[in-house]
Amino acid sequence: MNRQTSLSSLSDSSDSATAKGNWRQFASPVMFDRLVGKLFWPLMLAAVVCALAGLTLGLLILPPDAVQGDSYRILFLHVPSSWMAMVVYLAMAFWAIVYWIFRTKMAAVMMQALAPTGALMAVLSLLTGALWGRPTWGTYWVWDARLTSMLLLFFLYLGFIALTRSITQQKRADQAGAIMAVVGAINVPVIYFSVVWWNTLHQGASISFKSGVTMHQSMFWALLLMVAASWLYCIAVALARARVIVLQREAGNRWARQRYASTVAQQQE
Repeated sequence: MNRQTSLSSLSDSSDSATAKGNWRQFASPVMFDRLVGKLFWPLMLAAVVCALAGLTLGLLILPPDAVQGDSYRILFLHVPSSWMAMVVYLAMAFWAIVYWIFRTKMAAVMMQALAPTGALMAVLSLLTGALWGRPTWGTYWVWDARLTSMLLLFFLYLGFIALTRSITQQKRADQAGAIMAVVGAINVPVIYFSVVWWNTLHQGASISFKSGVTMHQSMFWALLLMVAASWLYCIAVALARARVIVLQREAGNRWARQRYASTVAQQQE
């Protein structure tokens, strides 16, 4: 009986170790490189399909708004880019915390890979917001709480990129970037709740947990498709950029040299 119990315990501990090993393999640069190679194009294809469907519905099929006319259509680009600018920075902060706790190389890589994508989303949010603000408010820019905090988010992205690239020692650059990512994340709830905390020109949220969806169902579906396209695009591009960063960091290893040589050979064919 004792022997059976000990064998059962040994089997359970072996299964647990195997499970832990399976989880850890996803932090391996080699495994990550292979996984991204399989995921990139399906993600990009799905993003294109969602974007085409969302833009067709939002720009061509839906009728003009009774109050804003056709100017409201810019929101199908503005809202997803604004959401993703905030989500990507929160993702950077998440990976920064993971890096602090586990000191994994891939967490630091994901921080750096996400920053340019988040900066792009912040720029799109600011530009599309200005295009919407001109016919709505009569001006491209006001020092509104939400606009100002979004501009600050863009500068945080630029600051993170400049900081991590200006430090030559990789470990110190990762540590400094992790600190900035976590501290800068404080600005994200300020952006989201700015229309609640202050009296601003910016309209309130059309989709929230408290009030639900206040827009027409057809507009909601067009917006949902564009949000899905934004998510898929950001994930695909960030993973592809992370793959390049991994190859740069692992350039001294045999597998990275072989991968680079195979890529060059495929391009020459």
